[in-house]
Amino acid sequence: MTALLNQPLLLPNGTLLPNRLAKSAMSEALGTTDNRVTPALALLYERWSAGRTGLLITGNVMIDRQALGEPNNVALEDDRDAELLRAWANAASSQGAVCWMQLNHPGKQAPKGLNRETVAPSALGFNEQLQRFFAEPRALTIEEIEQIIGRFAQAAALAKKAGFSGVQIHGAHGYLVSQFLSPKHNQRQDRYGGSAENRRRFVLEVYQAIRQAVGQEFSVGIKLNSADFQKGGFTEEESLAVIDALAAAGIDLIEISGGTYEAPVMSVGVVKESTQQREAYFLEFAEKVRARVNTPLMVTGGFRTRAGMEAALASGALDLVGLARPLALDPDYAAQLLNDELPRNPTPSRITTGLAAVDRMGLMEVSWYTRQIHRLAAGRSTKPQESALLAFAGIIVSSGWKTWKTRRLRA
Repeated sequence: MTALLNQPLLLPNGTLLPNRLAKSAMSEALGTTDNRVTPALALLYERWSAGRTGLLITGNVMIDRQALGEPNNVALEDDRDAELLRAWANAASSQGAVCWMQLNHPGKQAPKGLNRETVAPSALGFNEQLQRFFAEPRALTIEEIEQIIGRFAQAAALAKKAGFSGVQIHGAHGYLVSQFLSPKHNQRQDRYGGSAENRRRFVLEVYQAIRQAVGQEFSVGIKLNSADFQKGGFTEEESLAVIDALAAAGIDLIEISGGTYEAPVMSVGVVKESTQQREAYFLEFAEKVRARVNTPLMVTGGFRTRAGMEAALASGALDLVGLARPLALDPDYAAQLLNDELPRNPTPSRITTGLAAVDRMGLMEVSWYTRQIHRLAAGRSTKPQESALLAFAGIIVSSGWKTWKTRRLRA
């Protein structure tokens, strides 16, 4: 009998995924200073495709060059990079994988000094700990909201034209879509704020605009928080209502995650004993979702053993196992799982610098793995034993330099 991990999955729109392993989005930061596509992305995704991961979801591609989440993001506004986009899509699917592009707008979750201005649903900044990193935003106008919705649709159409098989809306981790959903960050009093129904209007209109632009056969998914894990934030009950609405609208796949930069559960995990035993951070929430909808579900965060993945699939709570950090360390990690082999590069439990203020935010986790991704994109081996403190020092210097270059280019 074929192991569950090795079984294909048919999505509602007719797309067939070759197995039940998916690469969750990780920001590559491999674009140019002016946010163009580079050949390094094709080289990186060719390595992941050869590793037999069934679904590859790119790192967040920004829909607006004036609204970046970090230096060297790729931004997709037009077809000026058509040839490199096609090379990226072709490389990602060269060994049988299906590849989707993740689309994102950072809202107020953009490093201070990177963009000319920072915008969000409401003019509300982050908590005191993060204010040194992120500027206080300006509230979006209705006209600007409508323009952003159109940008999501335009970027999706360009991704389809380039040969990607689908797109994923980034609706998690405190970025713009997540900000609209959260009563803590969205305190508007118009049709995009106030009630839970109004706060989910933005994501539903983004989905509908994308669907209209790409048609029914092109895959459209979303990455969504189970909750923000913040007082006054987006709750599980609200998340379930959003999922009900998206499922009714016909979305093809829902990836479940959770947390924000203020409460980085997606990076540092949760400590409940039941979660540790079952590995996945958000499996209990997935079970609640499965009781309500039949839309294919993907859970990312915490999976480390084949036995844990098989058990989760057997429970029926999810259809796809999302992997991120293990694939940043070893592009062949999926092949090892599918062949029932032990991983060559076990994933560290935590990446810590010893600096409490840095480690609490979970930002070091993201940056350390980004450095591993850059090694893969350059054809080099990863460094699983790299010092987190030395890496942090290098990241501070590099990030400051790249931010300055980005701002100077736009001056």
